[in-house]
Amino acid sequence: MPKAGGDIDLDGVLNEIGQFGRFQIKQYGLMVIPVIFHAMALSYVFTAGRLNYRCEIPGCEDVQHPTYLPAWISNSVPFINGAPSRCERYELSSKSAQDKLSCDAADFDADAVTRCDSFIYEDDEVTIAREFNITCPNNDWKLALVGTVNNIGQFVALPVAGYLSDRYGRKLVLVMSVAGSAVFGILRAYATSYEMFLVMEFLDPAMGTTMYSTAFLLGLELVAAEMRVTGNNIISCLYALGEAILGLLAMHFRNWRLLLKVAYIPGLLSVPLLLTTSESIRWLISKGHREKAFKLLQKAAAMNGKQLSPSAIDKYCPKPDDDLEHLEPENSSFYKLLRNAIRSPGLLLRVVNCSFCWLTNTLVYYGLSLNSVTLAGDKYLNFILVALIELPGYVILQMILDRIGRRITLCSSMLLCGLFCFLSEFVPAENHWTNLGMFLVSKLAITMSFCTLYIYTAEIFPTNLRQSLMAICSMFGRFGSMIAPQTPLLAKLWLPLPMVVFGTMGIASGLTILQFPETLNTQLPNTVEEAMSMNSDGDKDYRKVRTK
Repeated sequence: MPKAGGDIDLDGVLNEIGQFGRFQIKQYGLMVIPVIFHAMALSYVFTAGRLNYRCEIPGCEDVQHPTYLPAWISNSVPFINGAPSRCERYELSSKSAQDKLSCDAADFDADAVTRCDSFIYEDDEVTIAREFNITCPNNDWKLALVGTVNNIGQFVALPVAGYLSDRYGRKLVLVMSVAGSAVFGILRAYATSYEMFLVMEFLDPAMGTTMYSTAFLLGLELVAAEMRVTGNNIISCLYALGEAILGLLAMHFRNWRLLLKVAYIPGLLSVPLLLTTSESIRWLISKGHREKAFKLLQKAAAMNGKQLSPSAIDKYCPKPDDDLEHLEPENSSFYKLLRNAIRSPGLLLRVVNCSFCWLTNTLVYYGLSLNSVTLAGDKYLNFILVALIELPGYVILQMILDRIGRRITLCSSMLLCGLFCFLSEFVPAENHWTNLGMFLVSKLAITMSFCTLYIYTAEIFPTNLRQSLMAICSMFGRFGSMIAPQTPLLAKLWLPLPMVVFGTMGIASGLTILQFPETLNTQLPNTVEEAMSMNSDGDKDYRKVRTK
């Protein structure tokens, strides 16, 4: 007996035409571009990175080839934690003349310290700190502000982008996001002041923040339930590779202007290719564009070497039945759908809970990524390692997510991350490799959590509001990523405080996740009623809705 009304069993259609054939492979192949390109948004880790420098000592420097640590440096500047002070030097002793310095200890008065305004840098790396003279500890907040402004741009844009995606389609928003981000990223490379750089840093994510979630949904909505984890892991692995690529680019292009050009110009060149992306079939059906959806299904079947018969279309995609009042009409306005969703206490609570989970994940995930460059050792290598440690996490998820379910995986990974954040405070600071190992395990756990959260969020919200509600959760998550660049300031109050905050929030979020329904092997809900028929013990009620 065919399913009635708009209750379209698209998963059944996908099973018939091929769950992951050439059509889906092509779609995921195109998603490589926006997902990897989205990782370039973390470029501020390097473009606004802090540098090692010290005061220039007039009369002592080799004018042609100044060095950061000459033999006489300890005579002329105070040392802090084994490194020369960045902005202070000793005054010349009363008996010394600047044009006759031998630069030994007798030439300087170690009891008289003065500030300086010209500097010698450790290497030839050029960031905005060096070019715009953002130096000394009193200006460190300006560099931290760059990352916060980047995430404010994402916070402002996410709900708008989510609305546009659910209203006008995934494909349009994806192309606009990539093009807009690329344009402002390139313009940022030509910034002539710190203020102009900040404006471009805001506009770049404001235009491009939704490219990842849109690419994720464009891929996820074209595969059946059995392939969602695989599809999700493909997207997640691509992002990790994008982060590693960013680290490699920063390693080889040490000038921030050149780095931005190399990172963003390919995004602009990719726009014509992205125009060949297929629109989401689920979105077309949810908006009543049934004919376009069926043509796309026929195209997908042909590419996969299958044939979708008229009887199959009648079976899986019947005509709407106006007598079924429990289903939302396909031509319902977006605002009416959103209003009905808000009036559902259960769905509203789910959004609040999910938003807290997103906030925790973004705070810890980006906090660990941003702080990787402050670890001992090569900052580029550390950044790349912290990015690549995500790949084993995705392999583990591939093996367990379809066996033990989303809820337990998300809960356990958050609890594990919180535990390791606490344990890291008991490792001696001088033990570099143990510290790095704890850091990587924490990043592995939060990666598993974040990856699961993306697919989980998509599965617990209905198609006609999926990206809007996902964008709302992600928007509140941006509070976490806005706070992340500022977390080192907490260490001035109490050194272990940042990791204590990470650990506490991780454990709290892991426990609240237990209120979510399990979505393992369920079909994506199309309506609010279907989404809320799921329950914390599984999806039994939901299956009744889907099969009657």
